[in-house]
Amino acid sequence: MSVCAKSFRLVLSAIQVIILFILSASKSGAEVNLYTPYTRVSVAPGESVDYTVDLINNSGEIKNVDLSVSGLPAGWNYFMKAGGYNIGQMSVLPGERKNINFKVEVPMKVNKGSYRFRIVGGDLCVLPLTIVVTEQGTYKTEFTTTQANMEGIPTVAFTFQAKIRNRTADDQHYALAANLPPGWNIIFRANFKQATSVDISANGETDITIDIDPPDLIEAGAYKIPVRAVTSATSAELILEVVITGTYGMTLTTPTGLLSTNITAGDYKRIGLVVSNTGSAELRNIQLTSVAPVNWEVSYDPKTIGNLAPGGTAQVNATIKASRRSIPGDFVTNLEATTPEVTAKAAFRITVKTPLIWGWVGVMIILTALGSVYYLFRRYGRR
Repeated sequence: MSVCAKSFRLVLSAIQVIILFILSASKSGAEVNLYTPYTRVSVAPGESVDYTVDLINNSGEIKNVDLSVSGLPAGWNYFMKAGGYNIGQMSVLPGERKNINFKVEVPMKVNKGSYRFRIVGGDLCVLPLTIVVTEQGTYKTEFTTTQANMEGIPTVAFTFQAKIRNRTADDQHYALAANLPPGWNIIFRANFKQATSVDISANGETDITIDIDPPDLIEAGAYKIPVRAVTSATSAELILEVVITGTYGMTLTTPTGLLSTNITAGDYKRIGLVVSNTGSAELRNIQLTSVAPVNWEVSYDPKTIGNLAPGGTAQVNATIKASRRSIPGDFVTNLEATTPEVTAKAAFRITVKTPLIWGWVGVMIILTALGSVYYLFRRYGRR
């Protein structure tokens, strides 16, 4: 046999030995498997993933498998337990399987994305896993609401529904506070009870009801109310907006509040009036009108008021002239201040007296009658 033939046989034998070794190793590796049905899961930052993993021995001999985790990102924690113990190795009888409780804790401060890692069973088997973090981690407090703006009149409270999320790894005790304009009130409620603070567990959340009560006479406009949840380690602020549409109110009276006077038939009387804006919205184009007895006259100075701010007052003079034919007695004159939104009325009771000259005429008639009786008595009394 030639040297070349012998060399070829040696090389061929070596290749066969290598192939048998590879096939034997491959067969040996397939004898032990790690299995879980949940190889890809999605969670939020700060949550934990609990896996149930089976270690399966398909061989005909006992297998001692070293267990470890490879590729887990820095800052992530895991626990591998069986029978209530933390384990790093497990022995499995031929044809049996053992359960492993494998838990991964996703940190709060983590980027959104997919994270791949493996459970490694020594040199026998590998179980690849993927955790998808669905949102960007914050490691902070979140104070949110689905409705941050409300509109209405100031005589009712505005109720906001909010949520505080503790996106930290520790339990937190939050103090609740707000920056309010003067005259405003605020009430916080947690779990249907009035509160000034609230406890929230790590990665937990709590619903908060916020009642904001503005002053009744506040001017119309938009008001921003900063609301805060504060601890020694973290805080969050929520900006709420209250839009006051304003209320309309107006009064018409005299400086003394007296709504009666006297007047002589055919004469006039000047009355001082006060128009007050008792609402929270500005009044514009206030018209002064009246409803008076027949043939009476009422005039104003001024006839209109251009605008009147909330809480403001304006002075007006009303001149009332009674008819010459008015008989003595009480008459009612209604004075009115009117805007498109509101009307104020003042009912004046006016007592009419007769002119003084008619009093003297009456006296003269009485004296004349008495004189006539005296004359007749003197002339015909002795007969």
